Amino acid sequence: MTTTKLLLPSEQLEALLRQVPLFAELPLDEIHRLAASMRLLTYPVGTLLFIEGDAGDRLFVILEGSIAIIKSLGTPDERLVNVRGQGEFIGEMSLLTGDGRRTASARTAAPTRLLELTRDDFEALMASRPALAHQMLRVQSRRLRDAHDHTIRDLHEKNERLARAYAELQQAQAQIIAQETLRRELRLARDIQQRMLPQRLPNLPGYTLGARMIPAQEVGGDFYDLFELGGGRLGVVVGDVCGKGVPAALYMALTSSLLRAEAGRSASPEQALRALNRHLGSRGADGLFVTVIYGVLDPVARTFSYVRAGHEYPLAWAADGTPIPVPSGRAIPVGLFPEPILESATLTLPPGATLLLFSDGVTESRGVDHALLGHERLRELAYGSHASSAEALCDELLATLAAHQGAAPQADDITLVALRAR
Repeated sequence: MTTTKLLLPSEQLEALLRQVPLFAELPLDEIHRLAASMRLLTYPVGTLLFIEGDAGDRLFVILEGSIAIIKSLGTPDERLVNVRGQGEFIGEMSLLTGDGRRTASARTAAPTRLLELTRDDFEALMASRPALAHQMLRVQSRRLRDAHDHTIRDLHEKNERLARAYAELQQAQAQIIAQETLRRELRLARDIQQRMLPQRLPNLPGYTLGARMIPAQEVGGDFYDLFELGGGRLGVVVGDVCGKGVPAALYMALTSSLLRAEAGRSASPEQALRALNRHLGSRGADGLFVTVIYGVLDPVARTFSYVRAGHEYPLAWAADGTPIPVPSGRAIPVGLFPEPILESATLTLPPGATLLLFSDGVTESRGVDHALLGHERLRELAYGSHASSAEALCDELLATLAAHQGAAPQADDITLVALRAR
């Protein structure tokens, strides 16, 4: 901090005093006396002239530059009260109050030139020129009024900000409550959806059965079902509704219920799917459709007769890992057209053979490098598996999917259904 005290010729200093409104009306003899007692000081920007609470014994008149008046300097409550400029005076409050303490801090906001007036010279001037005291009181009155108006405006602004913050807080609280309600409802929907799946797989002599489903969200659009039919046969279904979330879950529940009902009274899987398609079409669910594979396992004949509606082809392989050929044909999902193209086929499953049905969430599982697992990799894993049962095979494949996916988010529902002939 640098302070420069300048000694000017009395004529030049008197001319400067005449430019100050506070002294402009003083007679010549008072101007002479002030010029003899006041000092001219210069300060660079950022100079702290005095600090709130310190004892004060002089005031300053600003000839050039500007000075910031600050309350609670250096504290969290620090605020700028005003900025005084050319022709104004500062520091007078410590000379007017009883305790002589500074009521605020002052810091130069620009390179500044000041005239310094000590307490003794100030009191002598006030005694000889009472009108000057009146003028200072008028200035103080105006400053107090301005400070009062500024305080009121500041309070209004703070009240408005508090009102906005309170409204935003109420809105955020309402959103949190709504989100928590939605999360509870989604958890409940997930529980209900899980209970719609078979809670216990049928006991089919000569076969082990396994099934797993992992939704990508709280609720999903995949489903599977295994149910007993007449003559010891077993109905097996895997479906995948287009989309995810609540709409897909509702459509899944509708589809699963309708298909099980039709499976019990249809002569063949194809008849059941065509009836399902008619039911879905009559409900007019725009934009929603479902891929399905539904088959009937005959444990005596060791055959799996199925119909496919746009779904993934099943995988089948012998006990030594040799693939069992699966026909490939054209098929489209149900729920789109009045007469969908379906593919029907029958597979023979010799002793030790395994059948795997799955949704596209398996083959389209992405790792952190965005690489798909793919059909070829799934076939390698399936044919090379040494799992002891169908259930162990499902767990083995899910573990491989989890390792492939790593930290990447699950993009789609994952469903696996496996059957193995003993």
